[in-house]
Amino acid sequence: MNRLRPTPTSAARAGTGAGKALKGRTDHVVVVGAGLAGLSAALHLLGAGRRVTVIERDDEPGGRAGLLDRGGYRIDTGPTVLTMPDLVEEAFAAVGHSMAGRLDLVPLHPAYRARFADGSALDVHTGGAAMEEEIARFAGAREALGYRRLRAWLEQLYRVQMRRFIDANFDSPLQLLHPDLARLAALGGFGRMDARIGRFLSDERLRRVFTFQALYAGVPPARALAAYAVIAYMDTVAGVYFPRGGMHALPRALAASAAEAGADFRYGHEVTRLERSGTGERITAVVTDQGRVPCDAVVLTPDLPVAYRLLGRRPRRVPPLRHSPSAVILHAGTDRTWPELGHHTISFGGAWKETFRELTRTGDLMSDPSLLITRPTATDPSLAPPGRHLHYVLAPCPNTVVGPGVREWADLGPRYRDSLLRTLDARGLADFGAAIEEECLVTPADWSAQGHGAGTPFSAAHTFPQTGPFRPRNLVRGTENAVLAGCGTTPGVGVPTVLISGKLAAARVVGAGQVSRQAPARRASPAGSTDPAGPAGSPPDARKAPVHDRP
Repeated sequence: MNRLRPTPTSAARAGTGAGKALKGRTDHVVVVGAGLAGLSAALHLLGAGRRVTVIERDDEPGGRAGLLDRGGYRIDTGPTVLTMPDLVEEAFAAVGHSMAGRLDLVPLHPAYRARFADGSALDVHTGGAAMEEEIARFAGAREALGYRRLRAWLEQLYRVQMRRFIDANFDSPLQLLHPDLARLAALGGFGRMDARIGRFLSDERLRRVFTFQALYAGVPPARALAAYAVIAYMDTVAGVYFPRGGMHALPRALAASAAEAGADFRYGHEVTRLERSGTGERITAVVTDQGRVPCDAVVLTPDLPVAYRLLGRRPRRVPPLRHSPSAVILHAGTDRTWPELGHHTISFGGAWKETFRELTRTGDLMSDPSLLITRPTATDPSLAPPGRHLHYVLAPCPNTVVGPGVREWADLGPRYRDSLLRTLDARGLADFGAAIEEECLVTPADWSAQGHGAGTPFSAAHTFPQTGPFRPRNLVRGTENAVLAGCGTTPGVGVPTVLISGKLAAARVVGAGQVSRQAPARRASPAGSTDPAGPAGSPPDARKAPVHDRP
């Protein structure tokens, strides 16, 4: 198949300040990993006319966005929230394809359901009018007016940050010196997130709905920069979607598109080392357990510890890299469900500040848990046997540096699973444990076994010293022709940002003018929102982690 070149439209959308490109030949690029970052990179590289080989250790695409098939239950072991579909469309468009007919996205109404310790509940709509009406019912007209002002501020925040600070390669902090930085400061982006949201909303429950996303960034809302409220825009304004067939349908569709465009996929191949030239500065081949693949350039998508080990180089950082909290996830196939659950339900405990203190400082398990419960069969019943249901319970927990270590989770995991079941029962999901037919429990020990630093799937925290030009770069000194992609590097954690990271890696290989850049164009979504975006963090793949069967 002929290699596809960038269209005039995509080239016109390429921005400035997109970073340096690799030196030397880049005709044949090997992409290590067929997760979302690797697939995005592959599509953008193919669109720029490169020959691409994708090497994946598993037998199918997906990486962290994996699939576990147990007893007729099709369990997404990775991300559960999809937003910013324009980025998905952009990846297909890089090779002249369209998302239509390849991926069927269902808009979720509501995007979330929030349930609070006092028994109250709120449906989180991404459409402005619907959400304003819901807040008026929930907390009164004054809070609804505050939400209207908050929504306008979040939209401004997104527009200022997206093109300049998120969808951009950085070579130096000096690239921050741009009028958009002044605009961000004028919006209060360098204040504290919790305090800024508090200027719009006084109801403490509502403030939680628009600040809990700071956990994605690995920083408590009281300490996170207000600029990170852009994640709340992505989560509560931009529209939330679910692909029919489950989230794993996304990497399957991207991989099929890349294969049609000429990518050579080699599944079931484990990369063992990178072969270098005599000077050691250029990688000449990727060596796997099944052979050697010569190349002109490499895109590495494994988590940072694995990527640095393959490169034989770990950049020095002072202070050392700080990681986000981790998560325990219980995947449960059940013979019943509970009607009070939405597709996504956030079950808040009574504690709030104490919860973040436990997760990020003391290293204790949450004493009063706040949980994300996802019920994908609410939207796609085909993911479970007839009359059965899937539930995904995510409990944030400390990473293995701050909290319990890898060895401790062998005994702690089953006990914490039972504790979660008691919590669910106390919050109205009666006899949840008795309803389970199939299950998989994932703990920080399992994330660690997958090669994730500090036992967390959420990689490096988005503290200020680890954001933008200060985040681990996608270029590594001492290697001329390797680029990193994925959640550990630019721009960060989450489905949308990981897709962007693949595109930014491709831009490093071929030059910025050959790869399109996401612009904050106003596009009406089925949810009545604009500027589709997505959360900065969703749980990744546990497919190869040990499966803990129900007793």
